[in-house]
Amino acid sequence: MRFSLPRSIGVIDKIFALIENNPRFHEGFGLCNTEVNLFFELPYTVSKSMAKKPKNVARKHRHWQRWLKLTLVAVFGFIIFNLATNLAICWSINQQKPVEAILVLGGSIRREIYVANLAQQYPDIPILISQGSEDPCILLLFERAKAPKANVWLEKCADSTFGNFFFAVPILKQWGVHKVKVVTSPTHLPRAQWLAAIHLQSHGIAVEIDAVREIGIPGNNESKLKTGLDVTRSIIWAFVGQLISPPCWQVIPLNSVDLEAWRDEGFKCESQGKIS
Repeated sequence: MRFSLPRSIGVIDKIFALIENNPRFHEGFGLCNTEVNLFFELPYTVSKSMAKKPKNVARKHRHWQRWLKLTLVAVFGFIIFNLATNLAICWSINQQKPVEAILVLGGSIRREIYVANLAQQYPDIPILISQGSEDPCILLLFERAKAPKANVWLEKCADSTFGNFFFAVPILKQWGVHKVKVVTSPTHLPRAQWLAAIHLQSHGIAVEIDAVREIGIPGNNESKLKTGLDVTRSIIWAFVGQLISPPCWQVIPLNSVDLEAWRDEGFKCESQGKIS
């Protein structure tokens, strides 16, 4: 006899019909009506639960969307509150305070010559030189000026004017600085001045610009495009920086510079430094 799948299915259906409709058959096999009903209702129950599943997923999705929106609103509100407080209250108060730190923007050795002499006037406040000349050059300048070196720090992470402030702000905040003197050059303005205002004032730190006259070819090549790009990303970072403080792991004290090791390795300073 040949096996026919449709015919077999039909026979099975008839058997199930007999089981469902014949109480004696249930009793003979020891089955109860409840078990039979559960057996036949199972496919319906499964299909019903599967229909509910998309609704549960949609409900959870709406729940997470609501929490995400609330989180974004809270974060944005925190940023706006911080900016408003720093600009409207802290900055105006700190303007009246004395200078508590000096930030030197790298780009010309004349700035470091100037700050070495300036250190004699401010022996007790920290000086941060952001990506300046080579370490031994700065050390020799301070030794020649007989300036104190204990509070001088060299930051080696920055690679641009934007980077100067990007890494300097967290350091100044860690020092508890309320007002800073920024040493740069006239050829570096107005970009350095605008970036100082955006980065520092957005954290409530008052700024005093000290421009040192350069001799010869300027160390900074200024252009409207570069200024525009730096100002734009600085404004963006003024918001993001309320939440994030990028660390610089290459901040070394000037006192730790090993001059003899540098002499063995070899180094060269700018001619304007007149360091032999």
